Amino acid sequence: MKEIQKYAAGKLLYIPSGDDKKAWGETSGYRNKLKRRNLMICNKYAHGMTVSELADEYFLSLDSIKKIIYSKKKDKNLTYTPTLMSAVQYANVGMFEEWIQCYLLFTRKDTPILHDLMKEDPIYFGVVKFPLRLIQSDGMNIGGNHVDESNFNAAALPPLIIKYEEGKFYSIVQKELFAALKQRKINAYPTIIVLKGNADYKIFMKHYGKILFFVDRV
Repeated sequence: MKEIQKYAAGKLLYIPSGDDKKAWGETSGYRNKLKRRNLMICNKYAHGMTVSELADEYFLSLDSIKKIIYSKKKDKNLTYTPTLMSAVQYANVGMFEEWIQCYLLFTRKDTPILHDLMKEDPIYFGVVKFPLRLIQSDGMNIGGNHVDESNFNAAALPPLIIKYEEGKFYSIVQKELFAALKQRKINAYPTIIVLKGNADYKIFMKHYGKILFFVDRV
């Protein structure tokens, strides 16, 4: 017991039976939680947060934060970037919401509407190929020269984030991207759909949940 206290004093431990071959933390889900937390710490550090700020936010020591940041075991394929390729990589390993959190924090942090959106504890659906004709474009200036879709590198752009409310879809923050897509006469584009609550989610799933195709590669 004294030896265990040297390494895990005050912590919850999982002690498997002799024939249990699962790794530590897999049964309780704690290992997965640590992986997600550490990924967010690395992303936040890469986008300007200091070691001290991260230590305060996650209630960890400075040394613990440094070990996470400089660990050689980091998954380099999950380094966050505000691109469709990065979003799909996160979605493929079950970390879709972590990508969205990074996008909202780092890319659109000065947009008041997103601050309000995050407070509402929304439900996210995606990344799916979504027909742009279904998105409301009232009052938007969509003009200019049309460019052939084959010259459009979607992988380097972010997915479109739209909001579903009372049966309609709205472009909430990326109006310039939406306008550019419409100018290029692109019919469908990889999209993340934001739903405010269970009522809208149920209606959305009833009408669209089974007909939208998930994007699993770029």
